[in-house]
Amino acid sequence: MSEFLQLEIQDGVRMTWNVIPGTKQDAANCVVPVSAIYTPLNPNAEIPVLPYAPLRCRICRSILNPFSMVDFNSKLWLCPFCFHRNHFPQQYSTVSQTNLPTELYPQYATVEYMATAETGPVSPPVFLFVVDTCMIEEEIGYLKSALAQAVELLPDQSLVGFITFGTYVQVHELGFGLLPKSYVFRGTKEVTKDQILEQMGFFAGKTKPKTGVIAGARDGLSAESIARFLLPASECEFMLNSVIEELQKDPWPVSADQRASRCTGAALSVAAGLLGVCVPGSGARIMAFIGGPSTEGPGSIISKPLSEPIRSHKDLDKGSAPLYNKAVKFYEEIASQLVHQGHVLDLFACALDQVGVAEMKVAVERTGGIVVLAESFGHSVFKDSLRRIFQSSDNDLGLSFNGIFEINCSKDVKIQGIIGPCTSLEKRSPLSSDTVVGQGNTSAWKMCGLDKKTSLCLVFDIVRKDAPDTTDQSKNEFYFQFLTYYQHHDGQMRLRSTTILRRWVAGSGSVQELITGFDQEAAAAVMARLVSFKMEAEVDFDPVRWLDRALISLCSKFGDYHKETPSSFSLSPRLSIFPQFIFNLRRSQFVQVFNNSPDETAYFRMMLNRENVANAVVMIQPSLISYSFQSEPEPVLLDVTAIAPDRILLLDSYFTIVVFHGITIAQWRKAGYQDQEGHEVFAKLLRDPKEEADSVIKERFPVPRLVVCDQYGSQARFLLAKLNPSVTYNSDNPPPPGGDVIFTDDASFQVFMDHLQRLAVQ
Repeated sequence: MSEFLQLEIQDGVRMTWNVIPGTKQDAANCVVPVSAIYTPLNPNAEIPVLPYAPLRCRICRSILNPFSMVDFNSKLWLCPFCFHRNHFPQQYSTVSQTNLPTELYPQYATVEYMATAETGPVSPPVFLFVVDTCMIEEEIGYLKSALAQAVELLPDQSLVGFITFGTYVQVHELGFGLLPKSYVFRGTKEVTKDQILEQMGFFAGKTKPKTGVIAGARDGLSAESIARFLLPASECEFMLNSVIEELQKDPWPVSADQRASRCTGAALSVAAGLLGVCVPGSGARIMAFIGGPSTEGPGSIISKPLSEPIRSHKDLDKGSAPLYNKAVKFYEEIASQLVHQGHVLDLFACALDQVGVAEMKVAVERTGGIVVLAESFGHSVFKDSLRRIFQSSDNDLGLSFNGIFEINCSKDVKIQGIIGPCTSLEKRSPLSSDTVVGQGNTSAWKMCGLDKKTSLCLVFDIVRKDAPDTTDQSKNEFYFQFLTYYQHHDGQMRLRSTTILRRWVAGSGSVQELITGFDQEAAAAVMARLVSFKMEAEVDFDPVRWLDRALISLCSKFGDYHKETPSSFSLSPRLSIFPQFIFNLRRSQFVQVFNNSPDETAYFRMMLNRENVANAVVMIQPSLISYSFQSEPEPVLLDVTAIAPDRILLLDSYFTIVVFHGITIAQWRKAGYQDQEGHEVFAKLLRDPKEEADSVIKERFPVPRLVVCDQYGSQARFLLAKLNPSVTYNSDNPPPPGGDVIFTDDASFQVFMDHLQRLAVQ
């Protein structure tokens, strides 16, 4: 595994198969698709930033890289993708074996270009706050203090706008400092760009152009009219703070048996229109703070009477959620508009009820937005996550904007699509496969918002029918090049290029080589994204059966065994943890939607689809660390037998971190031994897991929920739900003294493996 981790640190790429099956049939037999999880802005201090434009191949437009063959005498370079011979331009005239440009050094397979002449002026980021006011006073108080903190942390040069909504939508004119002034729109209707231009007085006292698209300062809007609504943070801090200070609950009366009338869809439509009018094409984020379900106008998810319950997974499966499809269609239109403008939708949903994340998922995911889900605006999950977005530190997000992602690869490989936060640009090319997964039918994608952690899952299609000639070394090599053109968080446009080399294998003797190149962590992350995608896209899809079949086929092909003898079955160390990942994936919140609302499921899947391999693996199979007097902190099996009365367990399941005290430890803690002299070792034992949890929380976004609980306490369920049920209420073997049992009929990992071995050797 360590070599795969090293490749990821260097280039941000993890592939399921690092040695590629040579034919279409071989690839199909390998079960897990040939795919890569790529982090375009993978932070690596050693990546050189070159102050000039990249050198491209004249035919396929790929960029000069360490795998290009160079003829120093005739000053030519051979493109490894299309084999075209290109001349070096004048500025490369001094190229020689002893004087190579940076992009040809073998250790720099990833480089970044920053050509100032090409990129134009530096544009400041834009933040448009869209704030829900249909909440109780206490929640509004929490939100006001969080927003006031965020305003202080905004970069001085960034532009800020402010919209509030309840029954009506109010756009606040921050540029009018004499008294508070706002434009009000009805919440029952969608608002078009033309209506915004007209009703918000963008052409007051001037004639409006008869034709053409009106957008931004370059198309006839005066800078003054834009500055009424979007101002530099340093100029409007006082006005913005006074608007936040005076935020009040929506004044429209709500009867006791009704929900508040909340027009979320209309507010987002006004926000998207305003940004499209004022700053099209420059990096902008709509940050929506929502405290309940939308009940009014376009995109509403539920009617007002409280007697009608909000939709559940069961309702969606049976088709008895009448507003769901209409709302999804509305947010698809918002997504298309935002992608066209190059803008991002971020969602902060803080309520005990659902707010409609499942419907908005399409707009957040296609624009590369951030999503934070919490129970209240006073919860640390929300407050700390919001602060992390703006604060600059070692763990900052490095928010970047307006990305375009392109792929080049050698012939015989095509791209089925990408599962992740991006949108297809419909740029069909010879590289596009006929089979589409996720955002496909293209070789270029728009990424309106991306950060240091954003990771894409690229699914490839091997199209070669005949086995390659593996005796000729040059013929069994092939290449991928990933290009990301984006607006860096300091405002400049940059281009990052990553080129990687892999090789084909074919024939009967290739099995061992395939196993050596198999990355089981990357494979688990890819299978999780695929199964989540299929659950949403395919009707009557059975995820557990699909995962089981895939695992049985994989073990039949790559396991060592005598036919019909389950006891002889064994797997190479390269594959041995994969069944465990699949076992935990079958039980995870991505596959088992029971006990989760559609909003929670949408949130979990959005996070899975944007995180790198290491984080995805923690979501699928949480890590468990044991702290005790007898030994140093050590990882233990994710099993109910790990529980002991004199142990503290630290569970990290990505969204939740649990510090679990065994019953004896809990009794000592309640008796206050840790505060007494002579019990310093016990005090340290209590402190260590808390410090480890804090260090994880500091690095992670969104900030996870911290649960501190005791054995047999009600919150112990956060740990028990994730453990392998090797000891249940009806199993023959009793738990160890002071241990625990799990009340479930789920199969344990041992039973799962017994069945797998029996089926794999048939």
